[in-house]
Amino acid sequence: MTPIGELIRIEFLKQERSVAWFARKLACDRTNIYRIFEKQSIDTEQLKRISIILNHNFLADIANDVDDKLSVKNSQQ
Repeated sequence: MTPIGELIRIEFLKQERSVAWFARKLACDRTNIYRIFEKQSIDTEQLKRISIILNHNFLADIANDVDDKLSVKNSQQ
């Protein structure tokens, strides 16, 4: 699976939002936004907030990846 920070960055860029806008919505510094884009993993509460802000269910993306991996595992047994 693509790292979660990259998925967030892709959705963020699709929406053509500014880093300043995103930082205001998350109530953090702009440098923290760039750190989020680099993350391999993220706290679920923060991911929930980001999902709401960007109107994209990143938790569902992760769940779909888990389902896909379970399907592959089960088909190999």
